[in-house]
Amino acid sequence: MLAWGFVFLLTIIIHTTDSLSYALRLGLALTVAGMLLLVSRTSNMAQGPLLGGMADQAKAATQVGGTDIRLELYMHGVLLAATVGTMLAILLYPTVVRMSARWIVHLEHTGSIPALVRHLMLRSRWKHAGYYIKRPTWSMLTSLISGAIPKRLIILNIAVTAIYTTGVVSALYASFLWPAQGTAMSMSSGLINGVATVLLTLLIDPRLAVLSEKTLRGELPLTRMNSMYGWMIISRLAGTLLAQLLLVPLAIWLGWVMS
Repeated sequence: MLAWGFVFLLTIIIHTTDSLSYALRLGLALTVAGMLLLVSRTSNMAQGPLLGGMADQAKAATQVGGTDIRLELYMHGVLLAATVGTMLAILLYPTVVRMSARWIVHLEHTGSIPALVRHLMLRSRWKHAGYYIKRPTWSMLTSLISGAIPKRLIILNIAVTAIYTTGVVSALYASFLWPAQGTAMSMSSGLINGVATVLLTLLIDPRLAVLSEKTLRGELPLTRMNSMYGWMIISRLAGTLLAQLLLVPLAIWLGWVMS
């Protein structure tokens, strides 16, 4: 349970930081967004061995005739943490948008990410932090999702998020269901995530890049870009919920492909 709790916490961190990257892109703070994603990737590195250890313990218990340790339930709990992390990002979204502009000012002053981190660690730099805290309101939500609805982009982002969220988890669960091929199963998450990578690279990122460029050139109003990122983070939340339904079917699909 301690290991699962740590995985749950790391998953929240991963999906909170990933989702908040939309807020930083909205604030044109691409460098700071990269720093936030670095936190996510580092958490992901720590999460992987812990998830693998849970699957190994489940297989070991089964081999010695132990009782069902409900690995599937634990895996669903990990996916629930993804939803919690994304919801937390939605709550923090307006605050991070306001703070990102200030972070860019500090980055211009310090000149590097390590210097920026040291700069922000000073207690004096946070005495006015309360000014930037802003709670999400219903009017903010309606303004973000107002205007034309990018239905195709929403559906694609839901699918990509769901696949990415459950890819590694489904592969590990497949290694539990087919222990004789456990190593092959646990290494096969790329078969799942590869589909999401193709969709993200070819259909989603180029669209967002074009919209961002047009906004910077003044060809599109900032409200259009705000609305787009609002839809992206909401569809990301929906994707984490869809991942719950895909966990077992994708594990079975991997077992069929690898058998």
